[in-house]
Amino acid sequence: MDIPRLHPDTIEQVRQRADIVDVVSEHVVLRKLGKDFTGLCPFHDDKSPSFTVSPSKQFYYCFSCGAGGNAIKFLMELGKHSFSEVVLDLAKRYQVSVQTLEPEQRQELQRQISVREQLHEILALTARFFEHALNQPQGKAALEYLTAKRKLSTTTIQQFQLGYAPAGWETLFGYLVEQKHYPVALVERAGLIVPRKGATGSYYDRFRDRLMIPIHDLQGRVVGFGGRSLGDEQPKYLNSPETELFDKGNILFALDKARAAIAKQDQAVVVEGYFDVIALHSAGITNVVASMGTALSLAQVRQLLRYTESKRIVFNFDADRAGTQAAERAIGEVAALAYQGEVQLRILNIPTGKDPDEFLQTNTPADYQQLLDESPLWLDWQIQQAIAGQDLNQADQFQQVVQQIVDLLADVTNANTRTHYIGRCAEILSRKDGRLVPLLAENLLVQVRRKRRPSAKNISGDSSFQSIPNEFLITTEAVLLRVYLHYPEYRQAVITALEERDLQFSFSHHRFLWRQILKLQDDLQEKDKHSEDQSYKSISTSESIVTQPNLISFLRDLCTVFPKEMEQVYHLFELDEKTRLDIVRVPLIIRSTVACIERTMCDNRYRDLLQQWKETDCSMNPERAKEYSQKIYAEKKRIEELDQQQRWTKLEDLIQTPSLGKIEI
Repeated sequence: MDIPRLHPDTIEQVRQRADIVDVVSEHVVLRKLGKDFTGLCPFHDDKSPSFTVSPSKQFYYCFSCGAGGNAIKFLMELGKHSFSEVVLDLAKRYQVSVQTLEPEQRQELQRQISVREQLHEILALTARFFEHALNQPQGKAALEYLTAKRKLSTTTIQQFQLGYAPAGWETLFGYLVEQKHYPVALVERAGLIVPRKGATGSYYDRFRDRLMIPIHDLQGRVVGFGGRSLGDEQPKYLNSPETELFDKGNILFALDKARAAIAKQDQAVVVEGYFDVIALHSAGITNVVASMGTALSLAQVRQLLRYTESKRIVFNFDADRAGTQAAERAIGEVAALAYQGEVQLRILNIPTGKDPDEFLQTNTPADYQQLLDESPLWLDWQIQQAIAGQDLNQADQFQQVVQQIVDLLADVTNANTRTHYIGRCAEILSRKDGRLVPLLAENLLVQVRRKRRPSAKNISGDSSFQSIPNEFLITTEAVLLRVYLHYPEYRQAVITALEERDLQFSFSHHRFLWRQILKLQDDLQEKDKHSEDQSYKSISTSESIVTQPNLISFLRDLCTVFPKEMEQVYHLFELDEKTRLDIVRVPLIIRSTVACIERTMCDNRYRDLLQQWKETDCSMNPERAKEYSQKIYAEKKRIEELDQQQRWTKLEDLIQTPSLGKIEI
């Protein structure tokens, strides 16, 4: 049924009584700033506080996205509710008498409001019933479980309103329906009783002989229960069903008690179980919540992000297989936010394999806090999981680990972060062999770039230029390396051409060879300073080409040290006689090959910048978006200049010319 139109007097009374700070503070962490309050805007991904609330004006406004209005509009926009729904909810909260413009609908309206109020009333009364039962002889086993095994104090038991559901099939039913005279239909709608199959009008209690844990909403009202069996009865934990008040995917256990501590400590901790939360709160670590026995949802994570400015969330799930899977599922829900830096996600696995409750039985709260402080970022944890149990000495397992790492790093949007992790993973994969680290880093970089890079058409829809084919690029780079190896008088020209434009070879085996060349050159120059033997003059000195040691000979010696790497470049040490005779064309080859390499690097930068620009919210980061746009334009202009000159086409003609000979790769 549609909600009837409300009387203007009702709307005005709600507007007068609803306090903007009171309403907004339930959803946004507000900090006093002069006469107003400030916080992170809930209507866009605010990185720094741009949201203000004015108590004197009863108005909110975001200087970043422009959202603004009164308390009613705030709730309408935040929850996507209608005007009437928000006013009715506020009327109930501030005890405003509701009037409608249609007297005949007033009774139905009051009934709708009354149903939710009665459900809250029934659940609150049930929580008190369970609390009372816990302290009766029938609840002795449950109370001993809490005090002896869980080591909870009376204060903590009362704080969380822990209770006991008696073992009888109709104990609660009799109390609520027969003694308190609540309608059976309402008690069923509250999720407390279940109809018997094949027996019309007959019901039994949903929770029997269970330790009861009330679940509260942000206003501290009971909306459901979690029940733990005290014996072998399955399931071990039984939650209330979905009801009008209880939505498992949108409620976090103990958030009503934890949100102030989350805001104060600027960090939220998510654990698996009710008793993990209760034990941590009892130990003074109160910025802790738990999901409702299901995978953590994106909606629940976004709730937590409202209370922490730095967006720091720690997942502390059990270290067993089930806990690891739960952590991976939870990460999957928020991976997109984490990759974009919208949440600083960390993963804590207690080293002993215990859950937080078990850990605190033998350790201090300070010990747990230290583990929290040292918990690794989610990406580090994912990498650890990829490597765990794998034998990196086995080729198939090594490749499997590399592929998982590439898949993880390919989605990292920040280039500096990618570079950090590529280096970190190369060190791990090298198994403490420092010589392998640079090569592994290059290989990872190439694979990550390849996986990240969609086609130019898919990214920009711009088909005005084409990427240089890999087959031609590898031939081009090989030509430049051959020129350097076999024509010493042009070595400085090659170095200058590459360094002037800060260019690098695109293929890892070419980069490896180039690094060895430069390293060998530096070593020989160092010897040149300390030796009287003129045979050790710098390999780049053209005056002593005949007497200096043969560069290729030195490089061939490296084949015993780096057999796999050198195998891919060994063919460059041989030179065709026809190519040797065509030395007059070398300057043109240098210019053309360097232009080809530059074209490829411009192309890569263009694609990366375009991807980052697409992932940037222009309204939130206009300066960054403008910077990306300018860089994209500059790269594209340079690409067009290189395309117009058609330098790589001329190079292809050079490579194919009969006088020079076709260089085989």
